[in-house]
Amino acid sequence: MTTRSSLIAGCMLVGSLAASAATKDSRTQLRLDMRKLWDDHASYTRSYVISALAGLPDTDAVAQRLLKNQDDIGAAIKPYYGERAGQSLAVLLRDHIKIAGEVVRAAKAGQTTELNAAQSRWSQNGKDIAALLARANPNWSKAELESMLQRHLDLLTEQVSQRIKKNWTAEQKAYDDGHDHMMMLADALTDGIEKQFPAKFTGA
Repeated sequence: MTTRSSLIAGCMLVGSLAASAATKDSRTQLRLDMRKLWDDHASYTRSYVISALAGLPDTDAVAQRLLKNQDDIGAAIKPYYGERAGQSLAVLLRDHIKIAGEVVRAAKAGQTTELNAAQSRWSQNGKDIAALLARANPNWSKAELESMLQRHLDLLTEQVSQRIKKNWTAEQKAYDDGHDHMMMLADALTDGIEKQFPAKFTGA
C-alpha cells in the first residue's frame, strides 16, 4: 500500500472511530440525562414527603423545586416531540405533584374519603401521562407505561404510609424500591427515543 493510500485508509479509520464514539456518547448522554431527571423526581418527592409530614419550614421551597423538575422533564422531550408536547407533559407532571400534595395532606390528617378521592385522580393522571407519551412514540406501550406509573404511585403511597407509622426501615425500603423503579422508567423512555430516532444516534 502506498503512503497516500495508507493516509487515506488511516483517515477513514479515524473518522469511523470518531463517529462511533460520538454515537456512543450521544446515547450515553441521553441515558444519563434521563436518569438524572427521574432521580431528581424520586429524591425531591421524598424530600417533600418528609418536610410536609413533619411540617418543616422548607416544605414550600421543596415543592417549588419539585415542580421545576417537572418542567425540566417536559423540556427534555421537546427536541424530539416539539414545544407543545413538552409543555403538555410538564403540565400533567405538575398536576401529578399537586395531587401528591393532596395525598400527603389527606394521609397525614387521616381523611380516608379525601385520600381515596385524591388517589383516584392520581391514577387517572398517570393514565393521561401514559396516553400522551404513547401517542408520541409507538415504542412506548400505553399499557406498560400505565403499569409503571401506577407502580410509582403505589410505592410513593407506601413511603407516606410507613413514614406516618414511623416505620423507618419500611419507609426506606419503599424509597429504595421506588428509586430503582424510576431508573427503569427513565431507561424505558431512553430506549423508546433511541428506537424512534435512530438517525440521531448513528452518527448520520
